Order: sequence, then structure tokens, then C-alpha cells
Amino acid sequence: MKQLILLLISAFLQTSMYYSQLIEGTEIGIDGSLSGSTLGGAAGCGIKFGMKTTENFIFGPSIRFNKAWSTPSYTTQKFSYTNWGAGFFAHGRYGNVVFGGVEAEIIQNKNIFIDTSATFKKFVPTIFICGGFSKEFNGIVRLNFGLYYDLINGLNSPYRNAYIISIKDPQTGKVVRRLPMIYRISFFFPLPHKKKEVPSEDETSNEE
Repeated sequence: MKQLILLLISAFLQTSMYYSQLIEGTEIGIDGSLSGSTLGGAAGCGIKFGMKTTENFIFGPSIRFNKAWSTPSYTTQKFSYTNWGAGFFAHGRYGNVVFGGVEAEIIQNKNIFIDTSATFKKFVPTIFICGGFSKEFNGIVRLNFGLYYDLINGLNSPYRNAYIISIKDPQTGKVVRRLPMIYRISFFFPLPHKKKEVPSEDETSNEE
């Protein structure tokens, strides 16, 4: 776990240093998701601080808060919990129509009732690859609607209650597998940004 955290931090710092000279603007992003069934559900929201480059590439840190609830089939007792986490994201935007990217986070783990056989860890890593619709409206707000697939899919991932695709046994009708896929709706708001002034040819010649 420590190696994974150090790797994520290192990757973010290297990316930040590489693109620091290309920053053309900053944005605040807010995303949310909600899903549920008779056995439980989950809701969550995240806040992102994005640094945008001229290549229509945006990246930055994020924090997240989740709420989940569950009523396991073997009991009528209800469980619920809240957790938090942090990480970073990187999105590419194409033609003001679609986006694709990756979001990696370390999330607090209180999800022990989902799979008690899993080794309990205080924090669980997630790495989502994502993509979907992306549209900017009059330079005021950008709307993203996308699907997210968790490459790690930990046994006690706090997102298990939010998985939206279930595979059932055709004979029994029971759920035998749930794909680690969720959806998120995001809004990005541009922040005031002072562009770097490029010296004119006259100013350059006068300095010489």
C-alpha cells in the first residue's frame, strides 16, 4: 500500500512539473453519483482542482466523500457508513464532445460487511479509467457524464454498492457477478486566470 501511495504521489508530481509551464487556466470540478437497489446503495460527491493546458488536457488533485448503505440478504439489519478519500485525476477533452481519462484515489475503508473474508485495510486504492460525454456551455460551465471502470476492484472497495451492471445466472436468476463500473456526473467551472504575457518584437529589440 505504501509503495502504491508513493507511486501515485510521484506520478502526480512529475506530471505537474512537466505541465507547469503550459498551464492556461484552472477549474473547480464537482461531481456526484447515486445508485441503489433493494439490497443497498451508495451516493458520493467529489471536488477537483484542475489545471488546464493548451492541449485541452486537465489534471489535478481531488477529494471525495461517500455514503453507502446495505441490507444483506442473510439478515434484516441495515448497515450504513460514510468515508472519505483523496487522489488525482487526468482528463483529455476532444472536440467539445467527449472526454477520457483516469482517476486514482485512496479511499477510507469501512466496507467490511460486504466481504468479511477480505483482509481488512484502513484505506483501499481505486484506479478508474473513464470516458463519456463532455460539453462546455458559453465558457461558464462544462458538463461531463461518463462511465468509470475500476481496474483494481478490491474485495472491500467502498464502491461495490454503487456498481451499476450485474450479471445473473440464467437458470437461478441470482446475481453471480457485478462489473466494477459506476457513473459520475461532473460540472467544471473555470476560475479567473491571468495569461502569461509574451513580449512583443519591439520590446525584444529594445532590450537587445
